[in-house]
Amino acid sequence: DVDNLFRVPISNEIVLKGHTKVVSALAIDHTGSRVLTGSYDYSVRMYDFQGMTSQLRSFRQLEPFEGHQVRSLSWSPTSDRFLCVTGSAQAKIYDRDGLTLGEFAKGDMYLRDLKNTKGHISGLTCGEWHPREKQTILTSSEDGSLRIWDVNEFRSQKQVIKPKLARPGRVPVTTCAWGRDGKCVAGGVGDGSIQVWNLKPGWGSRPDIYVERGHEDDITGLQFCADGTMLLSRSTDATLKRLIFTGTSVERDGNSGGLLCFYDRQKLELVSRIGVSPTQSVVCCAWQPRLNQVFATAGDKKEGGTHILYDPAVSERGALVCVARAPRKKSLDDFEVKPVIHNPHALPLFRDEPSRKRQREKARNDPIKSQRPDLPVTGPGFGGRVGSTKGSLLTQYLLKEGGLIKETWMDEDPREAILKYADAAAKDPKFIAPAYAETQPEPVFAKSDSEEED
Repeated sequence: DVDNLFRVPISNEIVLKGHTKVVSALAIDHTGSRVLTGSYDYSVRMYDFQGMTSQLRSFRQLEPFEGHQVRSLSWSPTSDRFLCVTGSAQAKIYDRDGLTLGEFAKGDMYLRDLKNTKGHISGLTCGEWHPREKQTILTSSEDGSLRIWDVNEFRSQKQVIKPKLARPGRVPVTTCAWGRDGKCVAGGVGDGSIQVWNLKPGWGSRPDIYVERGHEDDITGLQFCADGTMLLSRSTDATLKRLIFTGTSVERDGNSGGLLCFYDRQKLELVSRIGVSPTQSVVCCAWQPRLNQVFATAGDKKEGGTHILYDPAVSERGALVCVARAPRKKSLDDFEVKPVIHNPHALPLFRDEPSRKRQREKARNDPIKSQRPDLPVTGPGFGGRVGSTKGSLLTQYLLKEGGLIKETWMDEDPREAILKYADAAAKDPKFIAPAYAETQPEPVFAKSDSEEED
């Protein structure tokens, strides 16, 4: 249908949420089944249209480099791996399920010549996988260089590209891009220039195409058209150079929010303008050809989301798959067993008492507890100290002194205490006495010496 050929799919919209700050990176695989989003909250979220319900939740979340913002994401030609570029000097390679495969080396920051370092020495700004070769990637950095890497060798790069500068020094390379056929490389330099290098035998850092004043400010994006005859550039200087489809930021003094602007390629005239968010700026945007759906990331300091625009009449799969797959509602016939879990170690009887030795060592190292005198012992005594329970010696002593406990055996004569059982022993002798009853002589006791003296 000719009418649907140039029809922008904007009739419906869904939002992939989850990030807490602005979404700064976006990548859609070539089949259109998985989406990667990176944010200033230092995380990467992975979405799968085939396994996602209408709740639109990500199935995995990664944090490539702690404390560094995610700046660029790129799928490999076979969509089995992806490249993650953060604000650190080292890019990472992950497989399709989000497992880390490797991390590229970091260069020596004390070497002056960047061609002698084995990697970038400053934060990365952009990165992109080769459109046809699954083992080659391209990165740009704030150290003023572009580097081509082999994913099978993480220790050193294959090629170092230093852009042409009007004055000696280090000017950051803000963005980079591969040509559609992979035979050329483009870079946006911090001085506003756009430089293109053709990959050929014996090529060096001298650019084949050099646009000195491409923009008046930092270049934030480069993209080659499908036939390779046009290079699109985007900048923060509020100008459009050969731009076909882009997103805008929220104006401070204006009333418009984040917009998507579509331009005619031949006439460079504004064809359509679509509002994405009234308060959030559009950072990244992409039009997936197989799905025929428009992706746009937006956000601020508090939250970020990925807006997906589609039209059921002209779009295919992608958002249509997960929106139609609503979560199953519980039926009246559903039965769920709630098991009773017995945990004997949760009872006080089975709990392991804390080690008193470890507690004493911890208290001895504490500068405050080590200066304080020992508190009275509550409980049984230990370590040479008398406790305060009823079975302790101190308690018995206090009760005795108070007259609450009277022990009669302390006041009795031991001889009288034994002889009071003599009559019972004579009447009913036990054990040894009955065996010697017949042969036992009669005892004769000597008289007291005191009587003889009298």
